[in-house]
Amino acid sequence: MISQHGIADVLLNITTNHYGLFSATVFERDNIISNFSSATTQERPSYLTVQTGVDKHITLEPAFLQYINHSCDPNVFFDTTSMKLICLKFIQPGDELCFFYPSTEWQMDRPFICNCGSNQCLQLIEGAANINAAILYNYRLSDFIVQQLQQRT
Repeated sequence: MISQHGIADVLLNITTNHYGLFSATVFERDNIISNFSSATTQERPSYLTVQTGVDKHITLEPAFLQYINHSCDPNVFFDTTSMKLICLKFIQPGDELCFFYPSTEWQMDRPFICNCGSNQCLQLIEGAANINAAILYNYRLSDFIVQQLQQRT
């Protein structure tokens, strides 16, 4: 246990050897898990930021939300318009909270090979700019990513 935050705990995931945020309670689909805000804003992405605009990347407040890792089968979504972390599917205590990075990121600072293990794993995660729109529309996407996709077509 690294830290406890009421709704979730930061733990070391022994499978991946990475820190993650694990639920401490039950959440139902569409529940608001947490409000969040911008601790800082910068023009360029980093591995700790969430993209909210073309040249706008925020670090999260509360800071423990930065431990939410990627999955191609996410259970949470960062709604960067309402600034709410939303539950996408039933979550029980002990479940790791994961979001689909391309749901908020157009071009990622650090692309990586995904090892999420889901049946729909996309393998290489680089950001929404590098994913076919037909695939992306299977996910809940931030308003910013939807706008970028509309401009791309």
